[in-house]
Amino acid sequence: MEHIWAPWRIEYIRLAKNGGDSDCILCDKPAEANDESNLLLFRGEYNFVIMNRYPYSAGHLMIAPYRHTALLESLERNELLEHFQLVQKTIVIIRRLWNPAGFNMGMNMGRVAGAGIDQHIHTHVVPRWAGDTSFMPVIASTGVVNAALSESYAELFPEFQKES
Repeated sequence: MEHIWAPWRIEYIRLAKNGGDSDCILCDKPAEANDESNLLLFRGEYNFVIMNRYPYSAGHLMIAPYRHTALLESLERNELLEHFQLVQKTIVIIRRLWNPAGFNMGMNMGRVAGAGIDQHIHTHVVPRWAGDTSFMPVIASTGVVNAALSESYAELFPEFQKES
């Protein structure tokens, strides 16, 4: 049997093992002044765009409100409008940069719905390409992300700073 080493995943495994609920990463990261190391791409008035540190696919981004809430229905009109404007902006930027064949987009609200962070809503935007699943997930139950997070950040960040 061959092994593929992914030592960066240990942080995720330890977080999951410890429950990961002592702090809210979607509250903590935008409160810090380390946008690049936190993979934070854009700060709006009510929401922000951040790269998923454990992506399903290259370019997997998340849009989240600054306000800590598990309920979509609790968002005020301005928060909700900006949230989905940022979803739209994210799709436009990714389409322009990388021309994916499609996107998965959505929210997992609640632990039973698959939310890894279930107390702070966020929208996932995941670009997809024909054949991007290849044989690895089927045969080896292993996903392959074909771009380093730092390289993707360097490409995405200036695009998010441009006016729409």
